[in-house]
Amino acid sequence: MCRVVTDFSSARMQAGHKCLFFQLVLLAVILFCHGKDDFFNDKDNLILSGSYKIAWMAGVQDYRTLSLMTIPGTHDTMARYGGPEGKCQALTLNDQLRAGIRFLDLKVFSLFDTLYVMHGVMYQRSTFKEVLDTVKAFVSEFKTEAVLIRVQPEPLEKSTVNDKVRSLIGNDQHVWVTSGMPNMGQVRGKIVFLQESTFTLGIPLVETEGKSKVTNVKDKDNRIIKQLNQANEACGGDNAVMTYTSGTGFGTFRGMFLTPKRVAEKVNPWLDQYIRQFYPNNPRPCFGIIAMDFPGIDLIQTVININWGGVA
Repeated sequence: MCRVVTDFSSARMQAGHKCLFFQLVLLAVILFCHGKDDFFNDKDNLILSGSYKIAWMAGVQDYRTLSLMTIPGTHDTMARYGGPEGKCQALTLNDQLRAGIRFLDLKVFSLFDTLYVMHGVMYQRSTFKEVLDTVKAFVSEFKTEAVLIRVQPEPLEKSTVNDKVRSLIGNDQHVWVTSGMPNMGQVRGKIVFLQESTFTLGIPLVETEGKSKVTNVKDKDNRIIKQLNQANEACGGDNAVMTYTSGTGFGTFRGMFLTPKRVAEKVNPWLDQYIRQFYPNNPRPCFGIIAMDFPGIDLIQTVININWGGVA
């Protein structure tokens, strides 16, 4: 009788070990297939779950001004070509928008009657008009959303680019070009331009103090903390405030191998954890626009969720 009980206990232990083994294997598969790209993404195919909330701005109150929000964006939004030193993004513009990106950073070059999107001397296979058409189609489909656009012309092309952009948008009522800070209700379904020294349409934009050159990633992390603190102090003002979390070691000796991709691989997971620590805070901080390289879905969601506390 005792032997039967012993055999039964042994069989149950073996079954338990097998079950635990399969659970560990399943967990490893999940982490390998999904976890790697949570915060950093260098793949050009966007996969969203059926429950993914593309129109996240629908949850923002109409009375809330844009300067009281934390907005995920991309640095050099269209920079998908140009090799390791020039590539900053993997996803297409349309996929970035569907993933939740609401700030676009565009460098443009004027030639004859056309504005071309550039990154340095590299043409990014898109005109500015094509970018506008893509964004207009997106906000037409998702009418609760607004997309902020920063245009950076060459300094000597300031007046030319301004005139050409005005010509492209005409009297379109779905484009915000005035300098007053709007609330969310005023800009739903619209493109919102941001102005700086070389571009004069839209809301005034202030960039927090930081450097794009990176020779040590830990130093970059510390600079981002300082920049986000500056952004939070300016929260709710008359200007849009932006922080670049991107960086490159190109052009330096110590950081010559730190491409934008390598910097983002290290910075993005750290940034996710840094922002998450503020989830329990009341009141919550606002960090303005956070422009990133190669952001993954989970990092984009973490930035979005700081607007209403998120889920720790």
